[in-house]
Amino acid sequence: MGRPVTLFTGQWADLPFDELCALAAKMGYDGLEIACWGGGIDIDKAYEDDSYVQYIKDTLAKNNLICKAIGTHIIGQCVGDAPDPRLNNFAPAELADQPEAIREWAIRTMKKAPVVAKKLGVGVITSFTGSPIWKWLYSFPQTTEEQIEAGFDRIVELWTPILEEFRKNGIKYALEVHPGEIAFDYWSTKKLLDKFKDWPEFGLNFDPSHLIWQGVTPHIFLNDFIDRVYHVHMKDAAVTLDGRSGLLGSHIDFGDLRRGWNFRSLGHGDVNFEEIIRVLNAHGYDGPLSVEWEDSGMDRIDGATEAAAFVKKVDFKKSEFKFDDAIAN
Repeated sequence: MGRPVTLFTGQWADLPFDELCALAAKMGYDGLEIACWGGGIDIDKAYEDDSYVQYIKDTLAKNNLICKAIGTHIIGQCVGDAPDPRLNNFAPAELADQPEAIREWAIRTMKKAPVVAKKLGVGVITSFTGSPIWKWLYSFPQTTEEQIEAGFDRIVELWTPILEEFRKNGIKYALEVHPGEIAFDYWSTKKLLDKFKDWPEFGLNFDPSHLIWQGVTPHIFLNDFIDRVYHVHMKDAAVTLDGRSGLLGSHIDFGDLRRGWNFRSLGHGDVNFEEIIRVLNAHGYDGPLSVEWEDSGMDRIDGATEAAAFVKKVDFKKSEFKFDDAIAN
């Protein structure tokens, strides 16, 4: 049997938890990476109510599903972002248009998350950090090196008290390297990991779909940072530059064929998953392969069902035999 194939529930948060569990099992998944919003896990409730935690465990077990990670992406985003009215969509309604109150809520909730993970028997929390400097991605008006350095240091300042709770509870934090985060490509990831070099709790949720369209080769990124990769997303994207479209997306929504790239269901994009599996095999990664299913051009149940089968097919076992050894016999 290969690595467990799980489904990230972030894009399925409109479904009640029990209904989603039944559907995931039917679609062929071994488990879930449960998002902490919508129909997923309510962190505050799980922190206070052990009977609710038991409900989550029992519902998973009833459907023969496991859980190896929970996702706090939208909460973590609110920790490190600059004030942004779009964060109103992530925070409790009563905090709308109060950026510092939203940040305080996010920090408080992220400190509870490793306690909840420990209760659930889960060892990894996937998330975002936010970024106070993302709006300065293009350096005009001119952006100084000191401003960038201060942005990274601000993330360290905000997240260190949270990571102390991760350390106390023996839980790993896995940042999904992603546009909009302080670490969004190869060199920003290296810089951030250097900043957190004394915090082995801080690592990565590898997701190739956010790298491929930027021109970063996913399996090279994975190989170079493998010692800090604590979780793996299986997600695909296709680059479709046509002479009119650009990589920055033109403020056109996902799925629109005028865009220069789009997320695609697994196997329908440009990610070389075989090379990813070879790197994982070489380094002994035995954690879950979690499907984050996004494809605006395909039915999600059909697509996610196909994706589960795709991952199980591509996840070949590491060789335990040197083929030339047979010659000596």
